[in-house]
Formats: sequence, C-alpha cells, structure tokens
Amino acid sequence: MAPSTADLVHIGSGAGFAGDRADAAVPVVAALARLEGPRFLMFETLAERTLALCQLARRADPSKGYSPALEKLLAPVLDTCLSSGIRIIGNFGAANPEAAAARIAALAREMGHTPRIGIVTGSDLDPTLPVSALAAREVGGTLLADRTAITSADAYIGAAPIAEALDLGADIVVTGRVADPALALGPLLHVFEWSPEDWDRLAAGTLAGHLLECGAQVCGGYFADPGAKDVPGLAEVGYPIAEIHRDGSVIVSKPAGTGGRVDRFTVIEQMLYEIHDPAAYLTPDVVMDLMQARVEEIGPDRVRVTGIKGKPRPQTLKATVCFESGYLAEAEISYAGPNAAARAKLAADVIRARLARRAPGLVVRIDAIGIASVFNDTAGATLEGLFATAGSEDVRLRFSAQSANKAQLDLLLDEVEGLYCAGPAGGGGVRRHLTARLASASCLVERSLTSPRARLLGDVA
Repeated sequence: MAPSTADLVHIGSGAGFAGDRADAAVPVVAALARLEGPRFLMFETLAERTLALCQLARRADPSKGYSPALEKLLAPVLDTCLSSGIRIIGNFGAANPEAAAARIAALAREMGHTPRIGIVTGSDLDPTLPVSALAAREVGGTLLADRTAITSADAYIGAAPIAEALDLGADIVVTGRVADPALALGPLLHVFEWSPEDWDRLAAGTLAGHLLECGAQVCGGYFADPGAKDVPGLAEVGYPIAEIHRDGSVIVSKPAGTGGRVDRFTVIEQMLYEIHDPAAYLTPDVVMDLMQARVEEIGPDRVRVTGIKGKPRPQTLKATVCFESGYLAEAEISYAGPNAAARAKLAADVIRARLARRAPGLVVRIDAIGIASVFNDTAGATLEGLFATAGSEDVRLRFSAQSANKAQLDLLLDEVEGLYCAGPAGGGGVRRHLTARLASASCLVERSLTSPRARLLGDVA
C-alpha cells in the first residue's frame, strides 16, 4: 500500500460500553460524513466481565460469543459509514471475532454492501498454560491459588494488528480483547505509519483513544453533578470526535447541535480516569506520561491537548483471567404506609432467624432502599441502627447472598417469597433472581504467550 500523505485523521466514538445508547453514533457519523480525509468510527464494548460472559456463550454455542450489543449499535450507522468511506473499528468480537465478522457481513449484505472485514485474534493465552502458571503471575492477590479450572484468560494486546487489518484494506475491523486506546491508535498507525518506537507519538495516539474510549464521558456524561458541574442537554449528550494530527496533537470536540460540554474540565477528568499513574500509564504499545500535557480551550466545545510524552512499552501484558464463582441470589419485597419501617425490620428479622436455622453459615446481606443500601454493611449493624429512627413509609427490602451452594440460595429466595403470608402485614412486589457469578483476577504475562494476528474475512486463518 502506498504511503499515506494525510496529516489529519478524524476518529469518532460510537460507544463507550456494551450497554451504551443505540443512537449515540448517529450524530457522530453524520459529522464525520461531512469531513474529508481518513475518518474512523470506534466502538468500545468489552469490559472484563462482558468478555467472560461471551466466553460462556461460545462454550454453549460455537456460533455465539461475540458482543450481544453488536447489531444494536452498528445497525443505525453501518449503511452511512460504508457509503461515506468511514471505516469502523470495534471490539465486538469478544470471545469469537470470526462469528462477529460473519454477522456484520450478513447485516451489511441486507443493506446492499459487501465490505472487507478484518478480524483481529490472538488475545487468548496459550491454552496449554496451566492454571498454576497463571496463579504465579497474579497481581495483588491469590484468587487463582486454589483454582483447577478457568473460564477464560485473555491479554490486552496492542494496536499493531488493527493497523495490519486496515493495511489489508479492511473497511471494518473486528477485534477481541485489545487495550481500549488501541482502537484509535491502530488507525493512526495505519495512516501516519508512525515508527513502533516513536514513543511520544504513540503516547499521543494512545491519549486520543483514552479520551474517546468512554464515549460521552469526555462530553459531560458521568461528569454531571447539578450545581457543581452542570451539563446542558444531558438527555441528548454528544459523543466525542477526535482530530489527530501527524505531529501527535489532539483536538477533542463533539457534533454540533448535541448536548453536553467539551472543555478543560471534562477533558482533564477523562484524561485522569482509570489512570493509576499519570507519569506512567501502562499500555501494550507505550507507557504514556501526562505530566507535561497542555490542555487548551480553542473554541466552543473544542479542546486541544499537546505535550504528551511516551516511554518504551512494558515487557509484559496485562491479562484478565475469569473463573466461575458460584451464584448470587437476590430477592426484594416492599412495605409501605404507616409503620412501614417497623414492618420491614420485622421481615428482616424473620429471614435472618429462619436462615440461621435452615442454612447455617450462609451470609445474607439485607438492604433497605430508602434507609440504608449503598452505605449499608453486610453484617447489618448500620441497618439496625437506622431502622430504629427511620420514619419512612416507603421501604424496599433487598436480600442477597452469594455461595457455591445453589440449594441454600434457592432456600433464601423461597423464604423471602414466603413473607407474603408468613411475614408482617402488607408486604408486596416480591422479585427474585439467581445469577451464575464470574470472578476475575489480573496477571502480568509474557508477550510470547499471545499470538496477535490479522486477516480478512474469507481468508484462510
């Protein structure tokens, strides 16, 4: 492929997580379609737990295992992107990038398109690696010490295979587990052909991805705090577009006519979001240093960031190891009207007494929404003290417990439902739910334990 002469790349954010708004990307794509030059739309949809759940889905059905949000997020903008030359990068692939690519191809065909779809795989760790070897690499804990089996083990790979897929001519690139900022850095490597050791520019591209990866957060979402940090038009908050120049300078904006705000405050807050060390943010591609960053408002909802420095990439990769962790039982019941708090307390006492006899050892947490929930303690001391002074006539009790013993949890759910007739007066609105739980641990692993690679859909794997 001939070297690119472009000096400016535009990258828009279509989603910051799998549960993001389905229409969020529409104004972003409309804005990108009016621009010239290389334009990309990135979707970040893959949290650690999401990937583990997709691994379970693939285990049950080999044709599944990709993000269930894929069609919801892509369908509103896919036709416009393909018609306007806007290339898409998304980690929709989760545990099954090949199946995700096939689904996107089918969706595109329904719209009259036959795009080239790149597939990035290789984040999964060598399956012959024993759990004991992962336990020896665990960071900050011993969750894997007694494990004999795991659900998944995936490393955060970098931007190079995304760039490779784009070099192959992909209109859409589907990945599994990659570092979130790599979704933006990959297109920049493809267009600008930055050296893999141009640490300052790699860090600037990583910052662009970091500012985009959480969707609306850099535009006022997850930022708003009425009276302290006001955000206009939050119901129609815009999602960001980054302008990245060949020299590594980054300008963040949002589509005209959308709600929210982009200013020094929103940008700096997002810059520092989930950053463990502003002088040394570790990614697979580079160690990013924000200490000399300059953040300037250059116009309404336009902020330029420069001065980002980079250091050589780490020798190891972060990996997330997920494993089955029993079940979570949750059941709720409401008490309303005069003396509701006292009746709710009596219901809590009944459940505690019955479970102490019928399921000894099961730790049950009881929250009273409206009295004590977020700041409650599992032992119940906080709740007991607040029940005595609560004057609420509207109390929603929530009972929860986690255990590998499913029978004990079923018993808890049955006991809460039994409060209808065997509990205090006026209980109603019981809901109950049992969920299989996954837990995760973080490891640092050698790069040699992964095999990142890129190919086009239809090519031999």
